[in-house]
Amino acid sequence: MSTLTQGSPAPDFDLPADGGSRIKLSELKGRKVVLYFYPKDNTSGCTLEAIDFSARKADFEAAGTIVIGVSPDSVKSHDSFKKKHDLSIRLVSDESKAMLEAYGVWAEKSMFAHKYMGVVRTTYLIDADGNIARVWDKVKVKGHVEDVLAAAKSL
Repeated sequence: MSTLTQGSPAPDFDLPADGGSRIKLSELKGRKVVLYFYPKDNTSGCTLEAIDFSARKADFEAAGTIVIGVSPDSVKSHDSFKKKHDLSIRLVSDESKAMLEAYGVWAEKSMFAHKYMGVVRTTYLIDADGNIARVWDKVKVKGHVEDVLAAAKSL
């Protein structure tokens, strides 16, 4: 799916985030970063994943790692999603899909023989030097956060 592999430099981005802020990857150098890409706010799998990451936010922080969720939803949608589910992680909006394409997660999907473009649930762990340390393609939500946390702790 993704052409980014372990050791590749993580593509920089500067995008609007929840709460009217912006997040620029290059400004996070020196910290480990989890970028998890998800299809849509307030859908069952995406909500569960966001709640799971939020529940372990303190553990990620203790491992020197920031968690950022990314979808093509608007900042307004992200703000509502965070409030509704009491989420504590940061959410970035990529309505233009430029970042989604740079990370190789905007792709053709299929459901009931209907083909459409969408986000393939993918997670990247980026090391403190800004390189891809680990990639999880076509993520299954159950148990995923624990796996990512273990990897972040091992870096």
